[in-house]
Amino acid sequence: MSKLNIQSFFDQATQTVTYVVTDKATCSTAVIDPVLGFEPSSGKLTSESADKIIAYLDENELRLEWILETHAHADHITASSYIKGKRGGQIGIGEHIKTVQGAFKKIFNLHSELPTDGSQFDFLFEDGEIISLGHLNIQVMHTPGHTPACVSYLIEDAAFVGDTIFMPDFGTARADFPNGSASTLYQSIQKILSLPDQTRIFVGHDYKSDTRDEYAWETTVFQEKRNNIHVKTGTSEADFIRRRESRDANLPVPKLLLPSIQLNIRAGKLPEKEANGVSYLKLPLNMEFGG
Repeated sequence: MSKLNIQSFFDQATQTVTYVVTDKATCSTAVIDPVLGFEPSSGKLTSESADKIIAYLDENELRLEWILETHAHADHITASSYIKGKRGGQIGIGEHIKTVQGAFKKIFNLHSELPTDGSQFDFLFEDGEIISLGHLNIQVMHTPGHTPACVSYLIEDAAFVGDTIFMPDFGTARADFPNGSASTLYQSIQKILSLPDQTRIFVGHDYKSDTRDEYAWETTVFQEKRNNIHVKTGTSEADFIRRRESRDANLPVPKLLLPSIQLNIRAGKLPEKEANGVSYLKLPLNMEFGG
């Protein structure tokens, strides 16, 4: 019998899945990839999705220990700092977030206002590091390619893979963000697919597909190896790179990339307020984000 309970929360606006994972014996809990809403027309942040998670924690008398990020997302704003402020917990992310911070510090011309040492987060995880969740262990697996900082979290027979790989009928993540790499992504996916066939994979987003009307976010290593349209068994690295790079060349920039990245590399903390008491984000013009 599994010692792990997994509760999923789907944010329709960003098509993001947040996972609340709990050690049944101790009620120790981790939240993976929480979401804040954002209204671009007004600059207003909203907390509807995050508040549902907080309500779930309270209703089930769960003790929040970890708030885990699989990477610095480009398509939604993290609710990590918001949830920590309400219910505690420690925010963790892969140690290579420092590389991502360095790249976007240059893009947004942030000068000394953005330290690039990862100090905005409580913990920076190394590849293979093991952290505790009650009586359970969470193993951190570095799975770069989509971004250099991407990690997956392995708990019992479950793998929370962020944006590295999606449902079999949708494929894999894009690899055209700064320091992204289709070759590196392929190698990371092979690490995931080397896990036991029965390992459950929980993806970070779902966008349906041409053949599916319902959202879904749980699959298995076996199903991915058999059916993934980009990397099923027998797909060579060269074929994957060619297909991935061709697809990425025609993908639009995520609608929320500019606000998301600026906040997510800060663990969801707002920039320092200016003299008028308001925080501001930057809007670079005619900037290329690929590569």
